[in-house]
Amino acid sequence: MLHNSGSGQPGTKGNETYPPGRGRQDERGPTANKDPLVHYGRHFGRSVHAFCKPFSFTHRRPRENPSASGRTCRRERMEHEIFLKLMKLCSGLESRIQKASEQEMHYIADMLNKGSSSARSNDTRALKSAIIDWITPPGGALTPPLSRNVKTDRGFFHYTTGELLCPATLDWSDEDTRKGLRNGDIAVSGDSWPIFLYQDHIFNPENPWEGLLQGKLLVTAFKCIFTSPSSVEKETRATRSRNAELHSMKTVTVASIVYVLTLVRFALSSSAVFSRNDKSTDSERFYQSIMDFLESPSEREEVKGLIRWWNVYAFPICDKDPA
Repeated sequence: MLHNSGSGQPGTKGNETYPPGRGRQDERGPTANKDPLVHYGRHFGRSVHAFCKPFSFTHRRPRENPSASGRTCRRERMEHEIFLKLMKLCSGLESRIQKASEQEMHYIADMLNKGSSSARSNDTRALKSAIIDWITPPGGALTPPLSRNVKTDRGFFHYTTGELLCPATLDWSDEDTRKGLRNGDIAVSGDSWPIFLYQDHIFNPENPWEGLLQGKLLVTAFKCIFTSPSSVEKETRATRSRNAELHSMKTVTVASIVYVLTLVRFALSSSAVFSRNDKSTDSERFYQSIMDFLESPSEREEVKGLIRWWNVYAFPICDKDPA
C-alpha cells in the first residue's frame, strides 16, 4: 500500500433548454458558450472519478446492480457505482442515455470528458505556482529558490519538495536514500504513498491510519480548488463558493480528497505536463491505489471518521455525517 453534489437537467438551466453543443457560459470563462454537460463534467472529474472514461460506462446503459444480475466483475461494479453517482449529479441524464443513438452517446461522453479535462488543467495550473507559497517556511525562503512557472528543479531534485514526496516508509534524511531517489536506483511507483499525505509528515508503521490524508498541505489545496483561494487564509471559516457552491457541494467526497492529493503530488514533482499515461509520475495508478483502499469495505469506519475530519476544515458550516 505504502511503498511497493449538485443536480440539474442536462441541457437546461432553470426553465431554459439548450440543444447539444450550446449552453450557459462555463463557470470559469466569460466567452464561449458550452454544453451544460461540460459544466457537470468538471465537477464529475473533481468529485466522482478523475480518470474514468465516460463512454465506457454510459455506453452500457447500466440499469441494475451487476452483483444482483450475477455479473461480479470488479470493473463492472465500479462502473455501475460511478454511473449512479453521475446520474445523481445530472438529474435526467439517464433517460437521455437510454434513448441516445450511438452518435449522441459519443457526444455525451465527449462533453463530460471535456469538462473533466478542462477542470484538471485549470487546477493543475493554479497549484503549480500556489504550492511554492505553501511550502515556503513562514517568514523564510526556499534554498535554493524554486520557480513558480518552471518545474524542472522540483521533485527529488530539491530538498523541500523531495522531502514531501519521499515514500512514507523511507527516510529522506538518509543521504543514500536521497541519492537513490534522485538517480532512479530507488523506483517510486504510483502505489508508493508520499509522506506529505500524513499529518505533520509523520508515518506510524504500527498504525498506518494515524494522520493519514490529514496533511495541512492537502487541506490548503482543497480549499484553493473547491472553495476559493481567499478561503485558504481564513482558518476559522471556509465559505462555500466557486466550484463547491456551483454544484451545491456541502461535504467532501472520497474522490475529491484523492483528486486533490493527486494534483498536489504532481505539483511537487518535476514533471511539466500532467498525463494519465506518464510513467514517471504514474498519477493514474497513484489515484486508483488510494481510491481502492478508501473504498474497501474493511476501511468503512475509518473513512467515515476521515470525512468528518475533512468537513470540519473544508465545510465547517456543515454538520452532515458521511453515509
